Amino acid sequence: MHLLPARTAESYMAAPLISSCASCPHTIKTRRHAMDSDFLKIVVHLTAALVAGGIIGLERSFHGRPAGFRTHTLVCLASSLLMLVTLYQWKWLPGVPLDTVRTDPTRMAQGIMTGIGFLGAGVIFKEGLSIRGLTTAASIWITAAIGILFGVGFYAPAVLATVFTIGILSVFRWIEAKLPSHYYAHHFVRFDRSSVMPEPDLMAFLEKGGFTVANMSYRISDDGLSFEYRMVIRTTDPANLSSLAVALRRLEAVRAFRISPTGD
Repeated sequence: MHLLPARTAESYMAAPLISSCASCPHTIKTRRHAMDSDFLKIVVHLTAALVAGGIIGLERSFHGRPAGFRTHTLVCLASSLLMLVTLYQWKWLPGVPLDTVRTDPTRMAQGIMTGIGFLGAGVIFKEGLSIRGLTTAASIWITAAIGILFGVGFYAPAVLATVFTIGILSVFRWIEAKLPSHYYAHHFVRFDRSSVMPEPDLMAFLEKGGFTVANMSYRISDDGLSFEYRMVIRTTDPANLSSLAVALRRLEAVRAFRISPTGD
């Protein structure tokens, strides 16, 4: 038979102090201070994400893009909020050991970027023969990444990324407009089957207007009454497109034509 060690008077006096420590005013004040500090940090994270997403979204809205101010703000805010979930995962189940609830933050980031991929695909659309929305999809993607950075508290790279993003969307647009580049357009022209302009004459007509032909295809209408040339034309001056439309309108042999510029 084992006997329990005798307890001293000091141990009996210390026990109530230890058991009641959790409810003492000092401990309650410390906990409240920690809660206020955490709440302040969360507010700062979310506010910074909201501001960054709003700035990028304003640029997109200014240029009339389908995903603008509200979309980019929500994307950045949601990304930051989800990362805060992993940052404060020990608060999910109070009183439960930390090892019980543990989430890899990098997996959360991967999940966010995967979900944003579907949202980005929604703003890419085909308008006629042109594909639009690629830049907006890229801006949504980078906005989500910025939100992740704000969510985990990487303020310096997040602010720098926001500045770079605005610069790319605005300043780079101006630089791109000043740089010499090729402009492409899908073009078709229709003639009566009995009075088709010979291909060499059409090529010379386009070259005179400042165009080169990237590729050429041919088509006869279903009723067999008309013949079409279909091609992709290229020029270094976008004003040539309107000049070509004027020149084609003056040709009596032309029954129909279309010039569809490509680009964002």
